[in-house]
Amino acid sequence: MKKQELIHLHGLLAEVHEQCEAWTDDEDIDLTEYNELGVRPTSIHKSKTDHKAAVFKLAKGITGSVAEGETEAVAPKAD
Repeated sequence: MKKQELIHLHGLLAEVHEQCEAWTDDEDIDLTEYNELGVRPTSIHKSKTDHKAAVFKLAKGITGSVAEGETEAVAPKAD
């Protein structure tokens, strides 16, 4: 994946994070690891590796909070 694509993905995940916070009305999403990196989607001077790490930490924080909110498993089905 190119750096520009990673930055775009980083921006999209940041938007997903903002939307999740708006839906929950509180800050249940633990992004301490992401915040420690200090890399934001607008940090275009940062390296590709930095953005890749930020994308993984942000995705981990978002999916972790969503997984905690799930109470029952959904059975996989094929149509």
